[in-house]
Amino acid sequence: MNTTNTALITGASGGIGLELARIHAKKGGNLILVARSKNKLEAIKNDFEKLYKVKVVVIAIDLSEPSSALQVYTQTSALGLKIDTLINNAGFGGHGKFNERNLADENAMMQLNMVTLTKLTHFYLKDMVENKSGRILNVSSTASFMPGPLQAVYYATKAYVTSFSQAIAEEVKDKNVTVTALCPGAVATGFVKAGNLEGVDVFKNAKSAESVAMCGYEAMEKGKLVAFNEGKLRFMLDWIVPLLPRKTILGLSRQAMEKSSS
Repeated sequence: MNTTNTALITGASGGIGLELARIHAKKGGNLILVARSKNKLEAIKNDFEKLYKVKVVVIAIDLSEPSSALQVYTQTSALGLKIDTLINNAGFGGHGKFNERNLADENAMMQLNMVTLTKLTHFYLKDMVENKSGRILNVSSTASFMPGPLQAVYYATKAYVTSFSQAIAEEVKDKNVTVTALCPGAVATGFVKAGNLEGVDVFKNAKSAESVAMCGYEAMEKGKLVAFNEGKLRFMLDWIVPLLPRKTILGLSRQAMEKSSS
């Protein structure tokens, strides 16, 4: 890969985002890493620059703040950085009945998972279209294909991401720009603890962040619309779920999110 290929990755201090950054760096690509923790980002920067001989820029910012996307774009523009690859990975969830959850937390979730992602995509997509080159990977979820009782807002935000990604992919398909939605199942990351999801059965067989990142990165390189990391999940969501009654889907979805009593 040409070393001038620069990827901006959000939520890059751990989990899938960190593994996506590692894959890109191993291929010789430069990085702009965005997350809240400056200390974690600086440590990753030092490691990657020594290990992979690439240039790494860090931007420490809370992407759940409404002005954050513009701040990120303004900083990269001021540094004269051309973004060849945008990876919108940052996001979080939360467990519980909607009426019992803190509304401020839900609002921050919608801001980060949807609004900031949309703004960053808008800013950098305009440049990619103008340059007639670029790739975007939006990290969504298999949760985007059905309603999610006990994670109502999270599932809804991911439905937005998957729909939005495919729509703009169609709009720019003749501009040498691709948009891919990565839709993994359960992943073993800090997402589980942050979202109060300990004890939820589906996370007992969670896949590694490294394997999910590789699936997403390879799909992005091929310009795929949607990428699943598990074949059985893809089959179920494409061929089984659409045929089931809505109330049955809701019941199964809720059951999957119930916490184990043991």
